[in-house]
Amino acid sequence: MAKAKKSEPQIGRKAPEFAVMGTGGREVTLKEFRGRKNLILYFYPKDGTPGCTTEACAFRDVHERLVEHDTVILGVSTDALDAHEAFSARHGLPFDLLADDGREMSRAYGVYEKKTFMGREFMGIHRTTFVIDKQGTIRRIDRKMDVKRHPAEILEYVKAELV
Repeated sequence: MAKAKKSEPQIGRKAPEFAVMGTGGREVTLKEFRGRKNLILYFYPKDGTPGCTTEACAFRDVHERLVEHDTVILGVSTDALDAHEAFSARHGLPFDLLADDGREMSRAYGVYEKKTFMGREFMGIHRTTFVIDKQGTIRRIDRKMDVKRHPAEILEYVKAELV
């Protein structure tokens, strides 16, 4: 695992606070979950792309079992709220998607960085999942994953570690 940058969130430390608009038109904050729910915060590059759709649908498929373990899923990308609403409706996502169109949340979590695709460099979100416990402490960070299997792995982690 690569060493975290100084300003980047780390396992065992408090998760950065956020207040971002989510699907359904309401502001979602980290503090609303503190003391009440564990949080799966997954950052993804773009609504509607193959990998992001696969990941969102796989989280949808484990959603109810995560709820049984006091755990909430939130997806985050820099797409606009209307794109999130359409993506969520199209795939029946039972969890909120957060519109980080100002990129503040993605930067605070250290996931908005330079990317390279087909020889072209650009800024974007690096697919990353944070597992945050009820006290607001980061318990797990996944940066490289199989988008199809990853949500089930997160479910197993929550069942084993956040009881």
